[in-house]
Amino acid sequence: MRILTVLLATMLLAACGSDDADDTADTATGSTAISSSSGHITLGVNSYLWHASLDTLSFMPLKSADPFGGVIITDWYSAPAAPNDRMRVTIYILDRRLRADGLKVAVFRQSLGPQGWVDAAVNPETAVKLEDAILTRARELRLASGGS
Repeated sequence: MRILTVLLATMLLAACGSDDADDTADTATGSTAISSSSGHITLGVNSYLWHASLDTLSFMPLKSADPFGGVIITDWYSAPAAPNDRMRVTIYILDRRLRADGLKVAVFRQSLGPQGWVDAAVNPETAVKLEDAILTRARELRLASGGS
């Protein structure tokens, strides 16, 4: 629900001052363009990576999402099976093309101790597995949209 609200608010803000509501997409790069009387405004990130990132992390609460800068930040999330551990994820989409090096995932973890939440080590494979899941989902979205 939060994700949908953020995306709708972003699209509404992007359309401010627009006389023409014609939306177009560049299937080669996955960029979403918003047409207006002054030309096209293109989002700064690959839309397949953007949507795949939101899909992959849909189980976590969203803290911040900037589709123009390509940054997604989740809020802290504790799995029901491990309430004394929590994690937060930050995703950086670095390119307008669908490329493996156009995505960076940072994972942060904390454990609950006697003094409260304390930073804890994160398995380096966690970020790699999240990147792989996002890239796989992005490829699925691209194929489903008819992109090559």
